[in-house]
Amino acid sequence: MDRLGRAAVDLLSRDGFAGLTVRRVAAEAGVGAATAYTYFSSKEHLVAEVFWRRLAGSPEVAHESGDPAARVTEVLGHISLLVADEPEFAGAVTTALLGRDPDVEVLRQRIGHDIRERLSDALGPAVDPDVIDALEMLYSGALVRAGMGYTSYQEIAQKLEKSARLMLGCLSVRAE
Repeated sequence: MDRLGRAAVDLLSRDGFAGLTVRRVAAEAGVGAATAYTYFSSKEHLVAEVFWRRLAGSPEVAHESGDPAARVTEVLGHISLLVADEPEFAGAVTTALLGRDPDVEVLRQRIGHDIRERLSDALGPAVDPDVIDALEMLYSGALVRAGMGYTSYQEIAQKLEKSARLMLGCLSVRAE
């Protein structure tokens, strides 16, 4: 699976998402197409899995700041930077996660849960769940904007910080 993932990222950087197929990835990885299809039902599934593995394998951000917006920015910036140096892969992740493939749906749920947990850890137990929802929407919208080419993935971290500060300045944290 690791070879298939590396081959997919390499093919994406050369040929873009339109040129990506599971068969081509299998050939690039030196694996039979039937084997690749055993693991991945579609190119969307493959791309989503590669992103999920990166996210799940990335360390939790240490929350040393007393500033909630800084902690949120660290989390969201860290996740954004998982793809920042690979614009073709980043765009493919956005496209893949927006698809309707049932295998992608499972990964989308895992990714969403992981991001929600990281945000919750950054803000602590007293945060209003609506704040987490709003931050998730902020992040999702930022990724779509970057995927559409409106902004770079490098710029996302700066925009996320500004937006998180605006949101957290207007939204309160509940005292338990």
